[in-house]
Amino acid sequence: MYCPFCTAYDTRVIDSRLVADGGQVRRRRECANCCERFTTYELAELVMPRVIKSDGTREPFNEEKLRAGLARALEKRPVAIERIEGAVTQIQNFLRSNGEREVQSRQIGEAVMKQLRDLDEVAYVRFASVYRSFQDISEFQEELNRLTGDEPVSG
Repeated sequence: MYCPFCTAYDTRVIDSRLVADGGQVRRRRECANCCERFTTYELAELVMPRVIKSDGTREPFNEEKLRAGLARALEKRPVAIERIEGAVTQIQNFLRSNGEREVQSRQIGEAVMKQLRDLDEVAYVRFASVYRSFQDISEFQEELNRLTGDEPVSG
């Protein structure tokens, strides 16, 4: 790390502390050349995988797109913003944890459905109806039966 005052590269760490709930390290440094002190922050750079869309195109992962999809499904539902942010974090952690450089958009959709099922069943059904492109009421009913654990009623 170079000194921001004299640009010398000979600096030493005087003190290190965890900050931001352990997500960053704050380091107090001193320049061996000019003796000035300064603070640096260090955090892990976590790279998200690229998304392979259903048409085969690839695009960078977009956290805002994920958040917007969850918000759309949860619109006018009694779910705290903290729980939505927690779901976004869990989905991102899932995507990072598989270690792949690319991920199918289908995997993201399934992860969103899993989170929505835990957050709010109405939002889950909303999202599922669009995501799975229900063609008629019977497909909608089948999903509701799966959600409630009921067996289909035979006529």
